[in-house]
Amino acid sequence: MRRQNGLKKGPSPRSFRRQIWILGIVVIAAAAAVVVYLSRARSSDPSSRVSAAGQAFGPTIENHALAAGLRPAGMVWIPGGEFSMGANAPPDMDNVGMKATQDARPIHRVYVDGFYIDKTDVTNAQFAEFVKATQYVTVAERQPQAEDFPGAPPENLVAGSVVFAPPIHPVPLNNHLQWWTYVKGADWRHPLGPQSDIKGKDNYPVVQVAYTDALAYAKWAGKRLPTEAEWEFAARGGQAGKPFVWGDDLRPHGKWMANTFQGHFPDTDRGDDGYVGVAPVAQFPPNPYGLYDMAGNVWQWTSDWYRPDYYQELAAAGRVARNPQGPNSSYDPAEPRERKKVQRGGSFLCTDQYCSRYILGTRGKGEVSTGTNHLGFRCVKDSVQPVAGS
Repeated sequence: MRRQNGLKKGPSPRSFRRQIWILGIVVIAAAAAVVVYLSRARSSDPSSRVSAAGQAFGPTIENHALAAGLRPAGMVWIPGGEFSMGANAPPDMDNVGMKATQDARPIHRVYVDGFYIDKTDVTNAQFAEFVKATQYVTVAERQPQAEDFPGAPPENLVAGSVVFAPPIHPVPLNNHLQWWTYVKGADWRHPLGPQSDIKGKDNYPVVQVAYTDALAYAKWAGKRLPTEAEWEFAARGGQAGKPFVWGDDLRPHGKWMANTFQGHFPDTDRGDDGYVGVAPVAQFPPNPYGLYDMAGNVWQWTSDWYRPDYYQELAAAGRVARNPQGPNSSYDPAEPRERKKVQRGGSFLCTDQYCSRYILGTRGKGEVSTGTNHLGFRCVKDSVQPVAGS
């Protein structure tokens, strides 16, 4: 279902829903949260980092197990184990938009079994192979049905998707509609609209994929989408309480470690990190587990329904959560009728002015039938049977 309430106005049948939903992705914490987080969250013992909010990151305890059988091509074995999940920032600085770390609290203990995960996001070439084999048609390529949008004019029932369209001059950051627009004909083959294409971009992450599209690909590939807990365990790379997937500093030795936004948001991305917009996969150093782009470039779908209070529920149970699968249903107070899944990692639009969700442990959310040009995914696969190792 693409939307549960009616759509009566707007440039396209999904424009209003998609543009409102975008607020849930791109309105996030200010850069100051990053600076203060780093200055206050460090301790001399990296396995027991205490945040400014007083919550501790305990040590990561990895399993001593090897996967049975051969490693699937393009995947990395994650041993699993117990770790501290979540994120913290000083509450007095966490006051922009959706409050980037508020729904990632409290820090709580989680255990996950070992699993394989894709080394990179699924690429255009990989997704094209899937489409060729199955003739699959993505949500963005399908014409919306009138019954899903009661009262919508027929001319608004057109296939398309949401695209980042930066203004040509600075604008106040109080209205996301100034830099997001619904584009007829935008889809995974044409990420920015009909005049764009993915020719020569086989190694770029596929974007404009709704959750149902990612799920269909994973099933075809004999894989699945990661749970939120699996995703975060993999992103942390065995390290405890680090604010970034690569460590403690946003730019160690002055080096950019992810594809994010430099310049004046949203009108000017200088591309200081080498890229304006989406980058090919694996252009920045991997995390300690050998995974690329677990921060920045494109957001990644997970299989968990989104609820802002889910971590509170897990922490209140008073025990280590074992292989949590997320809540049974979705609820976003901002859009209570929309069905949303958790997204992780941030994107090329993350900036210290407006989006700090490259901070490890922070959470995004997205309506299941919505794709954008800064949203992709990667898959996981269970081991047949772990065997003892050292």
